[in-house]
Amino acid sequence: MSYYLDKNKCKLLFLIKRVVYVSELFKIGFSFVKWREGAFMKKWLFLVMIALLWAGNVQAALRTEVVEYKHGDVLLEGYLVYDDVVKGKRPGVIVVHEWMGHNPYVRMRAEQLAKMGYIALAIDMYGKGIRAKDSKEAASLAGLYRADRPLMRARANAGLEVLKKHPLTEVKRVAAIGYCFGGGTVLELARSGAEVAGVVSFHGNLDTPNPADAKNIKGKVLVLHGGDDPFVKDDQVVKFEEEMRKAGVDWQIVIYGGAVHSFTNPDAGNDPSKGAAYNEKTDRRSWEAMKSFFGEIFK
Repeated sequence: MSYYLDKNKCKLLFLIKRVVYVSELFKIGFSFVKWREGAFMKKWLFLVMIALLWAGNVQAALRTEVVEYKHGDVLLEGYLVYDDVVKGKRPGVIVVHEWMGHNPYVRMRAEQLAKMGYIALAIDMYGKGIRAKDSKEAASLAGLYRADRPLMRARANAGLEVLKKHPLTEVKRVAAIGYCFGGGTVLELARSGAEVAGVVSFHGNLDTPNPADAKNIKGKVLVLHGGDDPFVKDDQVVKFEEEMRKAGVDWQIVIYGGAVHSFTNPDAGNDPSKGAAYNEKTDRRSWEAMKSFFGEIFK
């Protein structure tokens, strides 16, 4: 069973808990009412129950919007989400998709961030409607950007600017997270000198043809890496560490034993021998590491 429930299930569980909680209050209140035997008290208790149930419904008021924007002549399609119950400006986070392209998975992650009180934008790196049909096509699409890091950086920055221009975004409290291809993308975004408080890479590639550009990094860096990832080998990790040290970056890397590539995505399956597989424990631990990191950079 996936650690994360879909939005409807979460709402249902929340309402069930709320009903159980209210029923317990009702038992206590009913005893009190019976003792007082007053019609006024019964009416008051009924109104309190209704108010509590209504409050439970209000707490998860996510607002979502499909946002079209452009990078040059390329039309892109992002997914913006925030909690309408939270008032005023709040920190913003862009989410960069895996090599398959902008899909429900990256939107789910944006929704999770919104439930934490952030405004989140799942950006689009490939273009509106451009999605990989299989891993071969995904490798081809991702390869275009891995071979052209300036394009990768510019495309990610285009999405970042959309988020920064939203009236609910605190411009000086913005971060970026990414998965696999997206993890490498947010590191390149940081190397470009983008004004972000921090970036988080989940099982992303760490290599770059321009290691000297790490001197441009303005925020903090968190890398969440599977210790048995066959696609991001130890030599790539060592070179990344050297790159960060030489540039004096505030960086950290967490290596999860037993985890391979794509450890956060249930769609990756459960066979680590294939090199990519979901790991529920590492998914949970890495998300908590990100939350702690955000608590530091957004304080």
